[in-house]
Amino acid sequence: MKFQLSPAVAAAMENGTPIVALESTIITHGMPFPQNVETARDVEEIVRANGAEPATIAIIDGDLMIGLTDDQLTGLGQAENVMKLSRADFAFAMSQKRTGSTTVAATMIAAAMADIAVFATGGIGGVHRGAETSFDISADLEELATTNVIVVCAGAKAILDVPKTLEVLESKGVPVIVIGSDTFPAFWSRESPLSAPLRLDTAQQVAAHARARAQMELGGGTLIANPVPVDHEIPATEIGQYIEQALGEAAQQGISGKDVTPFLLGRMLELTNGRSLETNIALIHHNANLAARIAVAMVSQS
Repeated sequence: MKFQLSPAVAAAMENGTPIVALESTIITHGMPFPQNVETARDVEEIVRANGAEPATIAIIDGDLMIGLTDDQLTGLGQAENVMKLSRADFAFAMSQKRTGSTTVAATMIAAAMADIAVFATGGIGGVHRGAETSFDISADLEELATTNVIVVCAGAKAILDVPKTLEVLESKGVPVIVIGSDTFPAFWSRESPLSAPLRLDTAQQVAAHARARAQMELGGGTLIANPVPVDHEIPATEIGQYIEQALGEAAQQGISGKDVTPFLLGRMLELTNGRSLETNIALIHHNANLAARIAVAMVSQS
């Protein structure tokens, strides 16, 4: 598959510098302008400050970009009619010369193509509530089962059916490792009623785990759940009531498919008076920091 490397990513690959993949859906569908561009730049700088090179991934006019220049990032942040890409429509966007931002699944695909082992995001998609009748399950879970990329997140988005999401990941053999906690985090909240399937405490331990999986030739990805910092979390007891209200409104309005998550996140922003966005930004920064340290540890241990 043909792709284009940004000058900075190309130089990092040439020099053996660790690289961290970053998704672009947060730029086009996750936050309003100019916060989206500001946050994307901040995340890239956090990766660099921790010794790695960021590679924000997107499709621009049909070209798969592994790393964006500052002008490309700014343009994407203000672009209209941007497709939100997963595995099913990735090739369509390229063949039709469209512009599209990458979800977790699409970013994993692109990262694997470019031999980038670590990817930082906010939260993964998963099993939607009511999936037993709607069959609405994110492609992120299947990608984690098949694509060899380490995904650093703050857990599954709390608007999902998190217990069923963990069940699917377990059945597909995806290691789910919580950093520094015995409880699985719930995106905006540090804790949930669910136990951590596995626990590690340092980036070096994650790198050692990755090396062991490679030596055993175990395919597929690894999910690293990194709880949101204490001073930025919204407790589960508080955020839960807002989630239930937003879910009820989505059902009443007949919102389904790809439109569900953007609607729910938008309503959460309104219902929390902006706190959900502040927490979202904080957890993305936190995940970028950890992902960079994991990427550096993997290079040092290789």
